[in-house]
Amino acid sequence: MTLRRQVQFWLLSLLAFILFMLVFSAVLLPFVAGMALAYLLDPVADWFERRGLSRLAATLMILLLFVIFLIVVLVLLVPVLGNQMLGFVDRLPSLVRSLQDLLTEQLGDRLTKFSGLKVEDMQSSLGDIMGKAATWIGGVLKSVWSGGQALMSILSLFVVTPVVAFYMLLDWDKMIERIDSWLPRQHVETIRELAREMDNAVAGFVRGQVSVCLLLGLFYAVSLVMLGLNFGLLIGIGAGLVSFIPFVGAALGFIASMSVALVQFWPDWHWIAAVAAVFAVGQFLEGNILQPKLVGSSVGLHPVWLMFALFAFGYLFGFVGMLVAVPAAAMVGVLARFALRQYLASALYKGTGVPEQSGASDE
Repeated sequence: MTLRRQVQFWLLSLLAFILFMLVFSAVLLPFVAGMALAYLLDPVADWFERRGLSRLAATLMILLLFVIFLIVVLVLLVPVLGNQMLGFVDRLPSLVRSLQDLLTEQLGDRLTKFSGLKVEDMQSSLGDIMGKAATWIGGVLKSVWSGGQALMSILSLFVVTPVVAFYMLLDWDKMIERIDSWLPRQHVETIRELAREMDNAVAGFVRGQVSVCLLLGLFYAVSLVMLGLNFGLLIGIGAGLVSFIPFVGAALGFIASMSVALVQFWPDWHWIAAVAAVFAVGQFLEGNILQPKLVGSSVGLHPVWLMFALFAFGYLFGFVGMLVAVPAAAMVGVLARFALRQYLASALYKGTGVPEQSGASDE
């Protein structure tokens, strides 16, 4: 009966959390962003504390530096990216038509021999497909930009999020101690062990992947701008930021940059090959240097599970859901591995009368 009541309690708690997210998802962004910011910066505050600063002084210094950095980025970078995005959306139809004409001119005869269709029919079908794709992509980009402006309003960006981050960062250790005092004493060690595993998984992935995305975005943006690619800054930063979804960021950036490069540089294959080489080098750096050094192999988040979590949480809770998708996926992964360990040590798996005791078991 005790186990049944515990299961019921945690299931009801999970249901209440999901209901809370569904009801208040529209207003949670600045608060979730503030909590995420406090979580990311807590090790920095601890570092300052170890060097003699008080928690209050460390928190003030960190948030002041962060706000200055954010303002500089918004003043210098966001207007340029906004202009490039609007220009890209405006030129997308003509870009698609030029790319369609180029593909038809270069590959039309071969496709005619292969498929038996006339060039005019293929051109019309390809035009319809690419035209619809361009319209959809343009609408998505416009909605993302306008929605991003609405979400990143002055109130939420410059007031609510820093205030939430300040108080969370200031009281982080106290909150952890208070939550620890609420844990059921019978299972406190097991819960602490699971919490440490979750923290290692979340911290290892989030802090490491943020660094990977920023470095990749900087590499792609600088390289494409140096090559003179139109919209290179937008494509490079976008590819870097979306790199937290495995393979998706690099694939989208490669397709977009190659499409622009074909229209802009054709028939000069050297510049087109140079654009492709940028993404080849970026993938080599990500897979062989950045990911192993900054993220590591002990995070425990499989790429397929991560992509599913991002899409599922994004569909259910919108942008706020995407913010909590990675921590939630890491926590579920830790709990799933714990449940598997319990099952492998149980009589249900071994077929014996008495289950073996495992290091993480409470029984």
